[in-house]
Amino acid sequence: MSFRTAFFAATTPLFIAIPSLAADSGNIASAQTETKSGTDAPIFTVNDNKLTFAYIFSGTDPGTFSVKQGGGYNGKTTKQTYQFSHFDGWKYGTNSLLISMYKSSHNDPASPCTQPGQLINGAKADCAGSTQIYGLWRSTFGLNEITGTRTFAIGPLRNLSLEIGGDASTQNTYFATDKRVFVGGLQFAFDLPYRGFFNVAPLYYKENNHKAFAQCGLFGPGNPGVSCLSDGNVRYHGTWAIETNYSMELDFLPDSMRFFSISGRAAWYGPKGDQNAPLPTRGVGPNSTATKTEFSSEPIRLTFDASKAFWGRDRSHFVDMWVAYRYWQNKFGLDHNASPGTCIVAGVNTKSCTESSLFSGVTVKF
Repeated sequence: MSFRTAFFAATTPLFIAIPSLAADSGNIASAQTETKSGTDAPIFTVNDNKLTFAYIFSGTDPGTFSVKQGGGYNGKTTKQTYQFSHFDGWKYGTNSLLISMYKSSHNDPASPCTQPGQLINGAKADCAGSTQIYGLWRSTFGLNEITGTRTFAIGPLRNLSLEIGGDASTQNTYFATDKRVFVGGLQFAFDLPYRGFFNVAPLYYKENNHKAFAQCGLFGPGNPGVSCLSDGNVRYHGTWAIETNYSMELDFLPDSMRFFSISGRAAWYGPKGDQNAPLPTRGVGPNSTATKTEFSSEPIRLTFDASKAFWGRDRSHFVDMWVAYRYWQNKFGLDHNASPGTCIVAGVNTKSCTESSLFSGVTVKF
C-alpha cells in the first residue's frame, strides 16, 4: 500500500471524551451533587476548582501505530494527563469547564513524524511523543429556576434544563488537528440515593476539524472537493449526541468506611458523514471511509476521599485518589472495522480506533 493510500484516510487524533466525552467528568461530579438548590439560593451556590494528574495506561490515537515484530500492529500509547476543572452552580443553572494537556509516548509521535520512528518520505527519525491541548465547556439553564416554579421536578426528575457547550482541541502531530465543536439541547437531571445524581442530555452536535493528509498538494495537485480539500479543513455534517454522567457517595458503608464514591459517564455521537467530509464517502465494507456512531465511556470511577479519611469531614474531596476504566469504540467516529489506512491496513486491524484502558490519578481541590 502506498503512503498516499495509507495516510490520506487517516484521522485527526483528538481525545473526549467527551466526548467525547474526552472530558474527565469525575472531577466535577462531587461538586455537582451540591447544586440541588431551590429558587431562593444565592447567585453562586458552588464554585469548585480542581487540579488533576492522571495516567492512561493504554490510550490510542486513530491512525497512529507501529509495526510489531512477527506481524500486526501496536496501536497503544500511554498518556500523562494534566488537567484543570471548574464547576459552578448559580441562580439559573451550572457551568463546567475542563482544560487538559495529554502527553503521549513515542508510539504517538509529534510532527514531523507521521508514524513512530518514520517521516512521510520513509526516512527514520526519533520524534518525541505528541502533546494535545483539549478544552470542554458545558452550561445549563434550569427551567425550574427560569420559571420560578417546581414544574419540572417530578418524582426522581429534579430538573429539566437547556444545555449549550463546545469542545476545542489541538495536537502537535503531523495530522495538525484543530477540532471545534458546538453542542446544544436539553439535560434531564435525576436524583440518586446518597446525594447522587444521573444526568441525560440529548444534543445536537456539529464538528469542524483539520486533517493534513486530506490537504491538496501533499500527494500532488489533486482535485479540490473531489479527492482532496484545498485547506485541509474537515467539515462534518451535524448529527445527534447523547451525553450521560452520574455520581454517588457510597454512604451505605459503615461510618468508618465512608470515604468512597463512584461516578462515570457515557456518550454516543451519531455518524457525521465521511471521515474527510465534505468529500464523498469512498469504498464499501472494510474499505469504507464513512463515519460510524461513536461510543465514549468511563462506566465506573472509584474515588477514595483521602482528605476526609485523614483530615476529617470538613476537608471532604480536597484530595481524591481514584481509578477508572475507559472504553471508546469508533474513536472520533471512525469505523473500527473499516477506515483504510487508519483502522485497517493491509486487511489487518491496527487496534488504534478502539480504546480500552485503566485510568488512574490524583485530584486536588483549591
